[in-house]
Amino acid sequence: MFDPKTFQFDVEKMTDFFRQNDFTKQFAAFKVPGVDTEALVETQKKNMEALVKANQAAAAGYQDLFKKQIAIFEETIAEAQKHFQNLDATKLDAESAKAQAELARTAFEKALSNMQMLAETAQKANAEAYEIVSARIQESLAELREMAQKLTSRA
Repeated sequence: MFDPKTFQFDVEKMTDFFRQNDFTKQFAAFKVPGVDTEALVETQKKNMEALVKANQAAAAGYQDLFKKQIAIFEETIAEAQKHFQNLDATKLDAESAKAQAELARTAFEKALSNMQMLAETAQKANAEAYEIVSARIQESLAELREMAQKLTSRA
């Protein structure tokens, strides 16, 4: 039974499944006059390979994003700890208040920069996956047109 708490998408297992199972044998029994089932299966195989590549690209991008988020979090915590160690609220005067405000402004600007970098990383991961799928869709459409032309030329 499917359990969403324990489900793990494993790109390698999915790839192995399609490599180990030759679906052309299963479709060989379905003979439709004028339809090249081997070409049709090969097209679908290429589609699945493209999806696997797209998922691998997206997974790699999101893994990179996760690592960057962890690094930013750790850096932020370390900076905050360092800042609070040196802060003595009993000795807060105009000059130290100004210094604290400057530290807060710098931290805010750095946080904005980090958020932009993370957004760019996520966008890059999505763009790479999209490009893989988009290219395969174009190839698949061309293959289907070619098959359709062969069918109409025989008729």
